[in-house]
Amino acid sequence: MERKSGVLMHITSLFGDYSSGSFGKCAKEFIDFLKKCKFSYWQVLPFLMADGFNSPYQSYSAFSSNPYFIDLDILFEKGLITKDELLSNKQTQPYSTEYEILWEKRFDLLSKASKRVIDKTKINDFISSREHIENFCIFMAKKEANDNKSWHEWENDLYSEETLFMWKFIQYEFISQWKEIKKYANDNGIKIIGDIPIYVSYDSSDVWANKDEFLLDEDNLPVCVAGVPPDYFSQDGQLWGNPLYNWDKMKKNGYKWWIDRMSFMAELFDGVRIDHFRGLESFWAVPYGSKTAKNGEWKKGPGMDLINKLNEKFSDKLIIAEDLGEITPEVIKLVEDSGYPGIRVFQFGFLGDDDNPHMPHNYINNSVVYTGTHDNNTLLGYMWELPMDNKKRMLEYCNYISSDWEGGYDSILRSIFASNAGIVILPIQDLLGYGGDTRMNVPGRADGNWRFRITKEQLNSIDISKFKRLNELYKR
Repeated sequence: MERKSGVLMHITSLFGDYSSGSFGKCAKEFIDFLKKCKFSYWQVLPFLMADGFNSPYQSYSAFSSNPYFIDLDILFEKGLITKDELLSNKQTQPYSTEYEILWEKRFDLLSKASKRVIDKTKINDFISSREHIENFCIFMAKKEANDNKSWHEWENDLYSEETLFMWKFIQYEFISQWKEIKKYANDNGIKIIGDIPIYVSYDSSDVWANKDEFLLDEDNLPVCVAGVPPDYFSQDGQLWGNPLYNWDKMKKNGYKWWIDRMSFMAELFDGVRIDHFRGLESFWAVPYGSKTAKNGEWKKGPGMDLINKLNEKFSDKLIIAEDLGEITPEVIKLVEDSGYPGIRVFQFGFLGDDDNPHMPHNYINNSVVYTGTHDNNTLLGYMWELPMDNKKRMLEYCNYISSDWEGGYDSILRSIFASNAGIVILPIQDLLGYGGDTRMNVPGRADGNWRFRITKEQLNSIDISKFKRLNELYKR
């Protein structure tokens, strides 16, 4: 693997004027920043429409698009919203994503914009050529007509054509705007890495329109749901609640749904990270209705049968296997056989005394190393909370010996950049040197996640010359 580096930052975290980052000029300015630093990748979180807790890992469809990413200035330039409407959607502060304001105002604004579209033919044709996106739009229109209840509780089969077109407009505008940003990135030597959550929500167009592709009973309720077993961190395990795939059925049709999903991702990104990759080797199945994940059992996933199908069609794409969690020899073999780079996380390397794969001297070339992921603390926050003995060992490992431990931050970065890992990815918070109060997500905490945002001033405060030199010095 060619030595490269990049930055992890979700679109919501971009600076801007309208409560969330978007696909406007600020995205292009961030790409300019990456180029100046000689980074090669911009990694994002899932582009899916987020759930009620603002998580992009739970969505109404694997083929949906987050309406908040649509740039309002572009809509204004197209004459689809007025100056007054633009000004009334200005944010109240720039430091975090204002989901409450977005939820209250944004859909009303996008509805108004969709009603001002004169020629609807192009949008309708675009959506009708994409089966799963069209299913999502119909699903959302029907959901509104049924008081936003879960699809298995629907009684009304009628829906508003205006609402349906609004969703078509949102998907079309989203993809059109993003393609311009992606082209700008690629033209400037930056590739985009997307993210695929392994599972989908039960209340989604994916399950509603493809019931036989999931393990459902005769009442269309899940037979069993996803999770992970009890471990050191959780005595009850984690009960995610997602319906599980009917892998036998999917195999019979050549994994069409998964091929379609990956094709959609290939349209948007230069590469993708498959979340919870170990679930393709074996997955934890918990009986539906269980209160915890304790009573689940391991069941075999599709393994190389699915991966071979993906590799036949997407061999030109970077596919990253998120191989974290409870990793068995079978999972390790699957990652090796797939050819995909696995993931290493620096923060996991010094939590104990063992020599483990997350210590830099153990990084193989075919791996992607992170200081931390979106689910981890920031690097500075991690350093702050690490027990002193572990901290001293870590800093000595990184060739930093001083009582002023905060001064070892750059030594850690150098150790990672100098490592054998093919790709190094730093969360934007770690370029800024921010503490744990800026982390993106705290697993198990329902509120307060997914809100971190930077300002343009904060981006401009980053020492471009430092990261440019790291990339040059270590041939990234």
